[in-house]
Amino acid sequence: MDKVMIKVLLLICLLLANMSASYAERVKDLADIKGVRSNQLVGYGLVVGLNKSGDKTKFTGQSLRAMLARLGINFPAGVDPKAKNIAAVAIHAELPAFIKPGQKIDVTVSSIGDAKSLRGGSLLLSPLKGADGQVYAMAQGNLVVGGLSASGQDGSRITVNNPAVGRIANGATVERSVPSPFSSGKEVVFNLHNADFTTANRMVQAINRLLGEGTAKAVDAASVRVSAPLDIGQRVTFVSMLENIMVNPDDAPARIIINSRTGTVVINNMVRVQPVAVSHGSLTVTVSENLQVSQPNAPVIGGAAGNTVVTPQSDIEVTEGDNRMFVFNPGVSLDEIVRAVNNVGAAPSDLVAILEALKAAGALRAELIII
Repeated sequence: MDKVMIKVLLLICLLLANMSASYAERVKDLADIKGVRSNQLVGYGLVVGLNKSGDKTKFTGQSLRAMLARLGINFPAGVDPKAKNIAAVAIHAELPAFIKPGQKIDVTVSSIGDAKSLRGGSLLLSPLKGADGQVYAMAQGNLVVGGLSASGQDGSRITVNNPAVGRIANGATVERSVPSPFSSGKEVVFNLHNADFTTANRMVQAINRLLGEGTAKAVDAASVRVSAPLDIGQRVTFVSMLENIMVNPDDAPARIIINSRTGTVVINNMVRVQPVAVSHGSLTVTVSENLQVSQPNAPVIGGAAGNTVVTPQSDIEVTEGDNRMFVFNPGVSLDEIVRAVNNVGAAPSDLVAILEALKAAGALRAELIII
């Protein structure tokens, strides 16, 4: 594929992007390229310079002894440094795709001991390793901590956010890059964020419509394989064109999600209901307690005096709402469902009960998910 052809295809792609409907989405928003991914890194280190808010654990002292031994300073045997200004921390970061040695990445530092705060501390040089045990970056720098903690001599204490976690912007230098399969092979594979046969088919049609029949083929509901140039420079331009092709994704399956902790109910616009009658009534029981004072009569001559006592009197009242039965017609939409439920004054908890009853009756054509 020569440079002139690439420029022509890029121009066509831009024209189609401007003519596309507003509800269409770019390929880069619907899918990721196979093999182009980040990798997680983790490490262990020491934070120093704390204001007496460090660890009191033994392994922190052991880490300090080991670090000083590597620097040529040896503690006498059996001596515990018991430093209050150091803390043992876990370090984690993400190694982005295509990053090269010498570039910087952000790191997050978290206390793994009993340190009260990492505010004001500095992370000493620490290696960050991948899942294969190889060192991919070296981290060091001053921490930025978003939380704070303060305490008084009487034991009172206040904490804002989490002072035991900090972050170092550009705190690690990459030492090793991860090989990427992007430049190898004759094809580029796009993996959809949400597997859907219709969306995958529409993506294939959009790519073939622009680049020619047979350029793209769907592997399954989640993957689309596209023939790509072998030259790496042309491949970058080619993928840039593919990422900006507009595709109309299919609607999500009919689904209702209920948060049992907060009572939140989310219903998408594909939910439908079969013909069914629903009656929603409210039964209210009210119990009120009234205290009655019993005053005895005046004592007679030679008789015993009575005592004043307080006796409870309970009034119980039962009322039932006059909500009437309502009917769902065949294939009602989301708006009609919400309107019908609101007309009977159903609360979120009542709506959950109605939806579960509809599902049990087989009248709800949607997936009911409770989280």
